[in-house]
Amino acid sequence: MKGIITKSTGSWYYVKIDNSSEIIPCRVRGKFRLQNYNTTNPVAVGDYVEIFVEGNKKEKTGIITNIYDRKNAILRRATKSGATYQIIATNLDGALLMITPHHPYTPMGFVDRFIVLAEAYNVDVNLIFHKCDLYNENDEYFNTLYNIYNQIGYKIFLTSIITNNGIEELKNYIKDKTFLLAGQSGVGKSSLINKLDSSIQIKTQELSDKYKKGRHTTTFAEMHFLCNGGDIIDTPGIKEFGIPKFEKWELGHWFREFKPFISKCKYNNCTHVNEPECAVISAVESGAINPLRYKNYLNILLEDLN
Repeated sequence: MKGIITKSTGSWYYVKIDNSSEIIPCRVRGKFRLQNYNTTNPVAVGDYVEIFVEGNKKEKTGIITNIYDRKNAILRRATKSGATYQIIATNLDGALLMITPHHPYTPMGFVDRFIVLAEAYNVDVNLIFHKCDLYNENDEYFNTLYNIYNQIGYKIFLTSIITNNGIEELKNYIKDKTFLLAGQSGVGKSSLINKLDSSIQIKTQELSDKYKKGRHTTTFAEMHFLCNGGDIIDTPGIKEFGIPKFEKWELGHWFREFKPFISKCKYNNCTHVNEPECAVISAVESGAINPLRYKNYLNILLEDLN
């Protein structure tokens, strides 16, 4: 039987059978763990698999016997010092990164790390500025983030579950596609999914009053099927993304505003730090590249790729 992984708990993988609403809990054959020794999880939500069904009609379980080729996947480094990777999700049409400038605060460095992960694995990124009912025209941090990413060319949604702002636009954009939904704890991922489809009721919690930080409500990655078409893979709130070990010269290619200048650098493997005749550095100095984005580029280069 063929199906798609809709939920992963680490030991069990829940498979929705093709052309059916049936979901069967499955385990993975040992050979897949051996073949995927450099990842913490051999299969992930979004994977298409074949399974062998065991048990009776009331208590069916299965064994995953084959994993089909992926069109893409987003991975992150499981530990900062280790070489092990975690597959976040696979076979995506795009990713939605939820940002809240306040309540809780989303650092720009977090945004750029996620963008690098997605761009590196050929997944288009879209940004959701959530809780927009809390912003006003004098909100300096929101205006800074919005202007930077809008100018670069990222698609941006402004959403609120209080005012319903942006909800219909987002529904139409997701229709008949599969998107990963990511963000820090407390940005409102679960609440937004509940708003997109009232038949889905994911447990939510308020922010911690004392620390204004989000509380984890989603424990495992899970795919939700929206009634008007489209799938969203909800992920646990993530504090930070460990960047896989790319070559240093590759990193600039995942900052899309760098691309027009990279070919003009003197050296093909320029890292845009202190090389002579670096067109990217010149673009930063002239204002063609935003210095905040360049600062985040340097932080990733020095902290994650050293």
